[in-house]
Order: sequence, then structure tokens, then C-alpha cells
Amino acid sequence: MSKVLISDKLDPLAVEIFEKNGIEVDFKPGLSPEEQLAIIDQYDGLAIRSATTVTKEMIAKATNLKVVGRAGIGVDNVDIPAATDSGIVVMNTPFGNSITTAEHAIAMMFALAREIPQANESTHAGKWEKKRFMGVELYNKTLGVIGCGNIGGIVADRAVGLKMDVIAFDPFLTEERAVELGVKKVELDELFANADFITMHVPKNDKTANLIRKETIAKMKDGVRIINCARGGIINEADLLEALNSGKVAGAALDVFEVEPAKENALFGHDKVVCTPHLGAATSEAQVNVAIQVAEQMSDYLNSGAVTNAINMPSISAEDAPRLKPYLKLAEDLGKFAGQISNTAIKKIEIEYEGTICDVNTDPITSTLISTLLGAQIESVNMVNAMQVAKARGIELKQSYDSSSKSWRSMINVIVTTDVRTRNVTGTLFTGKEPRIVNIEGVPIEAALSPDMLFIRNNDKPGMIGNVGTILGTAGHNIADFRLGRKADGEEAICLIALDQPLPDDLFKQVEELPQIKNLKRLKF
Repeated sequence: MSKVLISDKLDPLAVEIFEKNGIEVDFKPGLSPEEQLAIIDQYDGLAIRSATTVTKEMIAKATNLKVVGRAGIGVDNVDIPAATDSGIVVMNTPFGNSITTAEHAIAMMFALAREIPQANESTHAGKWEKKRFMGVELYNKTLGVIGCGNIGGIVADRAVGLKMDVIAFDPFLTEERAVELGVKKVELDELFANADFITMHVPKNDKTANLIRKETIAKMKDGVRIINCARGGIINEADLLEALNSGKVAGAALDVFEVEPAKENALFGHDKVVCTPHLGAATSEAQVNVAIQVAEQMSDYLNSGAVTNAINMPSISAEDAPRLKPYLKLAEDLGKFAGQISNTAIKKIEIEYEGTICDVNTDPITSTLISTLLGAQIESVNMVNAMQVAKARGIELKQSYDSSSKSWRSMINVIVTTDVRTRNVTGTLFTGKEPRIVNIEGVPIEAALSPDMLFIRNNDKPGMIGNVGTILGTAGHNIADFRLGRKADGEEAICLIALDQPLPDDLFKQVEELPQIKNLKRLKF
């Protein structure tokens, strides 16, 4: 019999579902990290929320652990690389609390506009300061939504219903989806310049950390109001405080903070700040939804091996795994490659299967490709929710099959249409098991993918190879592999360079400034 530890507070329905499926359950929220480490080797499954941190040390101790289930979307409290290395499946429940989080952002916007928390406190104190709390209407105001995916899309929809003018910045929001939501897609600087209210619904990563800071606040309208129910660290809190004190920002509503639990913060006590303790997902409905989902997913995996909403592995049956494994790796490589070279909103993804691959179940192959392609741009995309995420963003998906491949025994061609251009990448298996890229945008090129690579579009002129090699060699950066291809003599050429180590910014800039270079990108695999 499998055994599961629930180490955080979950709705009691989770325990019932585990027991109904014949799984032994220990419900022990509130254990210290040391206490968790002492017992984790007893369990096949671990169900968590945000309080438990699944560290590399815990994973090393968890000798029997097969699955970690996160009741919620964020898995930043799980060391996913360590879990993957140990063969532990990490699952989440990406859609269980979307409405709840979106509604909290709307509630925070109302509270900010009408100073409801401050007025509540004043009235409880018997002050009756009616003239002090002069709010603003939401009607006819412009709401800027940064990140218009699942949660941001719900916020935008609700704001349109409030008769607000909604503008959205999201590089991967298609025009069709924007029209469907009733929003105007804009660039970030245009959003800053025009929004009366700004709300954020993006993950925290290298691109979004300190997104709201002194320089970007300066681009905003005087008297702007800012809401963050996404992740702490997207706003530079010191710069926000300065802008609040100067009056540049009229108010801020924050559910998340740079350091959590936030027992102390310079913004606390400010009369223009509304704060809540990371309540975005804190409704009874959301708690029930994510508890049920995580218990059902973990039970299915422990009892039958079925995988749902996995972050770190595809959903395939044990019977199909050996035959599909090389195709899944090829699909993963193609998706990551296509996703990293697609910089703007994806409108359409076409997958062409040719040759013997048509004889296998391509559903998990397609899901792997879509999830890795979108995963280069969007947080929390996995094999199971990839199609739903694509649909939510208005991305058209098309598949075709031709069992009589003209060039290769088996081949996958991926065509990605964005707002700007169409790109295609083709891959095959050498010796039936080794993934290779064999064509990029009509340019024949044969290359295996490496952890750190450079992708170059260049004019087919003498000196490019020598110049690139000189810059890298002079700096001591070894080239592990160098692949070239061109459509015709003197036309556009493509180069893939595998490096032994990541290329730093200064060398990247030197290569980028070479006269032959048309486009340069760093790729990670």
C-alpha cells in the first residue's frame, strides 16, 4: 500500500480521496523542516501547499518518494531539478485557484480606489472622517494589465464588465485573443503612460524582477495606482515607497512581498498602501478545488502510473514509454528551439509528422512539443495543460500526417506563426534514437543540441566565421560544435554554435555588433 504525507493544511476532502483510493495518509501540517527530514523516507507521496519547502536535502532523504503534489500553481518551493534527477514526479494544479486570485486583484483595486481599509479603521475608531476619504471611480478609467494569460485574462474580463478601458501588455497575447477579451494590446511603455490603474499577473523571473522600479514609475501617469497579486519582487519596494511619498503614485495594493512571511516592511503603516498576507488563493472554493485535484492526481499516479499536470515529465503509459522515448526527446528539443527563437505572440502552431512516426501514438509527442514550445515563454505549462493554455491564448493548433516521408525515415516539422513572421524547424532521429535538427527556416543544417548554444542569422559574406571564432577564442570560450547552412550563395545563412559554457553579456554584444550578423540569440537546452 502506498503512503502519502500531507505536510501543509489541505481541505479534509484530500484525505478522504486518498483513503478512498486505498492510500494510507498521514496529515501532519506544521512540522518543522527537521521533523519533515526525519520522516520523509517513509512516504511514496508528498502533498504540499506553500509552507513546505522541498529542498535538495529533503529529496536526498526521500528514498521512497515517487511524487510531490503541489495544491496550487506555484512550484518555486520545490527543487524541480533535484526532484527530476531523483525520478520524482512534480505535479501542480494550475487552474484550481485562477478565479479566486483574479477576484482578489479586483477586490484590491476597489479597496485602493475608495480607501476602504483606511475608512473602515477610521470609522471603527468613531472618527466619521467623511471628507477625508475622497476616492475615485473605476468607471471610464484605464486599467493596464501586465500579463494577460489565465489569471490576467479573467481580471481583464471582469474589468471590461466594470466599464473600464483595459489595455494589456503581454508579448504572447494574440490580437485575436485581445479582441475576444475586449482589451487593447499595447507595448509596456504605452501601458505605463496611459494606465490609471496597473495590475500585474506575471511570474517572477529574470525579465519581470524589479519590473516596477524608479525608471518605469517615472514613465507612468501622475497619480497612478498599482496592484500586485502575482509575486513579490516584481515591484521594487524601496522605489515604490519613494514614489508614494512624492505623490507620483497615488496608492498601492499589495498581496505579495519581496520577503515572505512579511512581518516587517517599510510599506506597512503607509496611509496609501493596502496590504493583505498573500491571500490571492485564499477562498474556500479554491482550497477545496486544489485539494481535490492534487489528491486525485497523486492517487492516479501511485495506483496506476497515470500522470496529470506534471511539471517535469510527460504523461505517457508504461507500455508506450520505450517506443516513444526518443520521439519525446526530439519533440522536447524542437519545442524548446522553436519557443526560444519566437519572440512575439504566437498565433498558430503546425506540426507535420512524416514517416514511421505516424505509426505511434503522437498525442504525448504533440503535448511535449507544445508544452516545451510555450514553456519557453509562459510559466507553469506542462504536457497536460499545454493544449488548454494554447486554447486560452487563442493559438490555432494544426497537425498533419504523411507516412511516406520523402527525406527521412521519420521526421517532425514545426511551423510557428507569430504576429511578425513564420518560422519552421525540422528534426529527425539518427539511428532511430538520436535527435537532430536538420532544417531551420528552409536552410538545411544538421545539429545536435547542447546546453548552451548561439543561434545566428547572418549575411553569407566572408569573414563571419573567423570574426566569431576570434572573439570567442580570445576570451577563452571553447566552441564545442559549429554548424552552418545557407539557402543559396550570398543569401541569408544560419549558424548554430555549441559552447562549453554560457556566453557572458560583454562577449554576446561583441558578436552581435559584427557587420555580418543580422540576429543573434542565446539558447539554453
